[in-house]
Parts: sequence; structure tokens; C-alpha cells
Amino acid sequence: MEAVEINAGAWYLRALRDDDRVSDVPALADLGIDDPAAFVVAADEGWADESRFTWAVCEPTTGELMSLITAAAGQPPVGQPRSGRQQSLDDALPVVERFLQSL
Repeated sequence: MEAVEINAGAWYLRALRDDDRVSDVPALADLGIDDPAAFVVAADEGWADESRFTWAVCEPTTGELMSLITAAAGQPPVGQPRSGRQQSLDDALPVVERFLQSL
């Protein structure tokens, strides 16, 4: 399946990116992910084989990643906010849960 974008009110959820227009690599490094570029590739693969779904919870006007949500197939979503961005995660997790229930 292709990555599903979700409008979560004040937040925009999208697939992770690392291209010449948008890169989530610095934000993922900020979250403590050891190899953020490889993490983006793995996230794309997870969507493709439907084994793991990953979203960047973003500020809609800038597209900046505020928190990260992942869910392995059949598992509840888990997330991690960047420092000071807990509200983005709190608002987005229930939306992702509803999406996953619809699969």
C-alpha cells in the first residue's frame, strides 16, 4: 500500500521524506534515531509490504516533523515527540488508531 496522508486537525500526518525538497533526517536524528536516512527507507518499505506504518506528524504550514508515529501490522501505534511537541503526538495518536481500525 502507498503511504496514507491524514489531516488530524492542527496536524498533518504524512510519510517520512528525505529528498531534495523535504528531509526528515535532522528531526529523526533529534529523536535519537541512529541512522535516520536508513529509517526513512525502512519506513517506505514498511508501507509497501504493509508490515509497518510510519507517519511524520507535521506542522501543516512548514511541514516540519513534530513527532513520529509507527505501528507494526496488527499492533497499536506508538509515538515519540520532539522536545516541547507532546501535544502533536497526543492529538495525532487517536486519529492513527481510528485509521488502523479501518484496515
